[in-house]
Amino acid sequence: MSSVRSTSQDPIHNGPWDVVVVGAGAAGLMTCLELPPDLNVLLLNRNAGRRSSSRWAQGGIAAVTGPDDSALFHGEDTLKAGAGLCDGDAVRLLVDQAPHCVERLLSLGMAFDRNPDGSLATTLEAAHSQHRVLHVQDRTGRALVDVLRERVEARPGLVHRRGVRVTQLWVEDQRCCGVQILDGPWLHWVPARAVVLATGGGGHLYTNTTNPPQACGEGVVLSWQAGAAVDDLEFVQFHPTALKLAHAPCFLISEAVRGEGAVLVDPSGRSPVAMLTQRDLAPRDQVSRALLQGMRTQGLSHLGLDLSPIPAEQAERRFPTILERCREYGLRPLQEPIPVAPAAHYWMGGVATDLQAATTIPGLFAVGEVACTGVHGANRLASNSLMECLVFARRLKDIALNERSAPTVSNQGLEPFKLSTAELMPGQDPESLHRSINALRAACWDMAGVDRRVNGMRQTLRELLQASSALQCSPLLEVMRNQEKDRCFQLEETCRSNLNLLLDLHHRQQASRLLLDACLFRTESRGGHYRSDAPSPLPQWRCHSRQVKGKSIHTRPVSD
Repeated sequence: MSSVRSTSQDPIHNGPWDVVVVGAGAAGLMTCLELPPDLNVLLLNRNAGRRSSSRWAQGGIAAVTGPDDSALFHGEDTLKAGAGLCDGDAVRLLVDQAPHCVERLLSLGMAFDRNPDGSLATTLEAAHSQHRVLHVQDRTGRALVDVLRERVEARPGLVHRRGVRVTQLWVEDQRCCGVQILDGPWLHWVPARAVVLATGGGGHLYTNTTNPPQACGEGVVLSWQAGAAVDDLEFVQFHPTALKLAHAPCFLISEAVRGEGAVLVDPSGRSPVAMLTQRDLAPRDQVSRALLQGMRTQGLSHLGLDLSPIPAEQAERRFPTILERCREYGLRPLQEPIPVAPAAHYWMGGVATDLQAATTIPGLFAVGEVACTGVHGANRLASNSLMECLVFARRLKDIALNERSAPTVSNQGLEPFKLSTAELMPGQDPESLHRSINALRAACWDMAGVDRRVNGMRQTLRELLQASSALQCSPLLEVMRNQEKDRCFQLEETCRSNLNLLLDLHHRQQASRLLLDACLFRTESRGGHYRSDAPSPLPQWRCHSRQVKGKSIHTRPVSD
């Protein structure tokens, strides 16, 4: 099958596809490289451009490469950061396989920074006991994605289509056997023997976030709607240091900056993290809460990150992207503290997977931030996430495909699908939908952010259930949900854009609802989940939360 690299005016061919991979960040790209070479693979990328959370990753990739480090130390640091909820088998797999993944990246052409003697350069990040974070200046994620994309584009039997959105998973006889997609004007079903979700996390459910807009929990929602289990959604990591300016979007100031010597300061030059044992390099949840407390006490919208302890030449060499971005906004980052504040950064929870990246639905797999592998527990150790993508993508070398061929459908007889905006979205204009999205993001930040407020979460959840119930009745969503597998609709442009917007709000509502349910369920504070009414961890809560559609939220044990 020939490789098609861009969006076509024709609908995507119905195969037969062996595997559909959804998402083209590090997890999706590495999956495509690791899948058996004889498989026909369809890579779907919701973005028409090249944005992904992976490209935004600045800090690096954690792996043992030095003689003074060991997998035991890496594992201990991961378990400690995870606050008792890391699954031991998943952590052992990660730390054991990480060095092999580094070798794999080097063979693919990844140009990590090196020391003068030629050895791999490493830096220290929060909660690591050793210098083990590999990097490419402060643009490691972008460098990784660029290398992987070049290799993926050369893979035989792969078709990469951009600007394509998965709208539903196709589950039949309790197996995942394809996806429903919105591909330009076309809405239709695509069969496959397996589907791999690599759609990223949900940081954009919050007003303040380091994540791009597509990181809204869509993969989690698609899986939950299809009947898959999702775990630990209450655990959200808030990065302590995102650029905070009134006229600028949140921009991550990598933890590696503090690893190289930068310190947090208030307007008087005092440390807002002096009470923490590891001060500026304490776990992210602790630093974020300390900053938030300091901001509230002093009535501030931000605090400062002082780079002056880092020699200027070293800072320019190590963090060119961060310094350039700060200067674009009129800051003098080497002369004055950078204004920073916490922002939603990484979702530890996600679609529950085993050590083979398999979900609870046969034929459905998940890799990367969309997945909950058990590695991160209640709080991700810095720079373990890109490595997790690589390790679990490699597990798909031996992917278990559905034995029987996927159902066949036909694209023949395309039917134009035409309804007026009023018919499709009665009482729902695009402006009101945008307002609803922004209001929901603000409510999540205020009530389920760094410091969670129980009464506020309950009220937000009640309002959310009402709004979600009303949106469910949208005629356009009904048409999408009930589309027969052998039908292919051609949508007018207004209809297509309205469906995209409805899905944005609908999926955000569902993801926020699952998040709030999980936050209210866990009546303790642990890792990335902090409740002001229950500020301490409790031994009976050393367990994972699990949500399955049609069942009450419940727990599952931690595997040691």
